[in-house]
Amino acid sequence: MTVQLEWPPEAVERVAEEARQRGLSLDEYVLRSVLPGATTQPVDEEESRRRRLAAVEGILEIRKRTHLGDDVTIRQLIEEGRRY
Repeated sequence: MTVQLEWPPEAVERVAEEARQRGLSLDEYVLRSVLPGATTQPVDEEESRRRRLAAVEGILEIRKRTHLGDDVTIRQLIEEGRRY
C-alpha cells in the first residue's frame, strides 16, 4: 500500500535525519512511529528463535547467581510488596 503525505520540506528533512540517526529507512521510521512494534522487514523465524533462546539462557544464568538468602521467601517478598 502506498501513502502520500504532504509535509513541509523542513519537516521531511527533520524526520529523515532522525531516521538516519537510528539507522532506519524513512519508511521504517515513520511506520514504527505510527505503529510501535511494526516493521517492514521480513521476519527471520530462525533468527527470532535463536534470540529468544539466548534470552532464556541469559535469564537462567542470572538466576543461578541470584539468591534471596536463607531466611527470605518469595511469599515474604510478595507480602512486603503489597504493603507499599
